[in-house]
Amino acid sequence: MSKATKRERQRQNRELARARELALAKRRQRTKAARNAIIAAVLIVGVVLLINTFTGGGSTKKKTAATTATTAAPAATTAPVSAAGCENVNKPAPKTTTFTTAPPMTINAAKTYTAVLETSCGKITITLDAKNAPVATNNFVFLARQHFYDGEWFHRIVADFVVQDGDPKGDGTGGPGYSVQGEVPKDSYPLGSLAAAKSGNEPAGTMGSQYFIVTGQNGTTLPNDYARFGKVTAGMDVATKIASFAPANDTSGTGQPTKVVTIKSVTITES
Repeated sequence: MSKATKRERQRQNRELARARELALAKRRQRTKAARNAIIAAVLIVGVVLLINTFTGGGSTKKKTAATTATTAAPAATTAPVSAAGCENVNKPAPKTTTFTTAPPMTINAAKTYTAVLETSCGKITITLDAKNAPVATNNFVFLARQHFYDGEWFHRIVADFVVQDGDPKGDGTGGPGYSVQGEVPKDSYPLGSLAAAKSGNEPAGTMGSQYFIVTGQNGTTLPNDYARFGKVTAGMDVATKIASFAPANDTSGTGQPTKVVTIKSVTITES
């Protein structure tokens, strides 16, 4: 092989090696570009999925969410509810229902009687004390079963003291047309006690239709002059809520409420 031929072959080998290196470099560049494109696509899909997760997705998902919200919406109530969680109701008109005589004894003192007061602020459940206060319990059960209390309102609310109801006139002067002599306690009036209201000049235990629930410490210090015939066993939070509508700086103790709270019904059960 001549020197010239040898040099030519070496040159061709160098050219071939250079071409191979260029081809490999281009292949590497194409591979890198393809890998970058795949990574970018994956990132874009991930971002879209995250957006859908936090925003509810496209139009189909939005329609589904809207349909669900519409289905779950609560039914309209007959009376709007205030921020305090009580219905906004008007002061009821005075009632004229009265009786000519006191009711006969119809309860069984060996049974348990429960009264559920359905108010415009919620339910208050009271366990009546038929064993220790049969006369007072019998009177309250009779009036409740006659729907005497339905449609009345808490006409007197005194801060840290009591909430009072049971007056058909709604001004603190009304009653059922008669009175009975209820049983007074010997251990005062713990929070949640249900007792009969009376005027100061009436004998201890005198009871008509008006009653009060002790909602504050001042009520627990009352003298044992008022017929006590039950205690709140559920819904004390409702009674406390009603008590929050006491007028401020009520030095007279008249307790004209700042909000009307009505008695929708009083339901008696026995067991």
